[in-house]
Amino acid sequence: MSQRDLNRAVSKATGENIATIAGMGFVELTRIPIEREPNVLDWDEYDLERNVAVIPQRRRPATAA
Repeated sequence: MSQRDLNRAVSKATGENIATIAGMGFVELTRIPIEREPNVLDWDEYDLERNVAVIPQRRRPATAA
């Protein structure tokens, strides 16, 4: 069964729009389940990329000691 056929069958059974069903990610069941790697996001790394100062800091000129 193709993905298109599966989406149509689920859509017909539930009365939902085919586009809605396609977005839900239904897949055909198999005898041996396929384990997928989990989607992992390192939030600390993500925050470092987006880290923007709200109030920019001024650099003071270096003073001679």
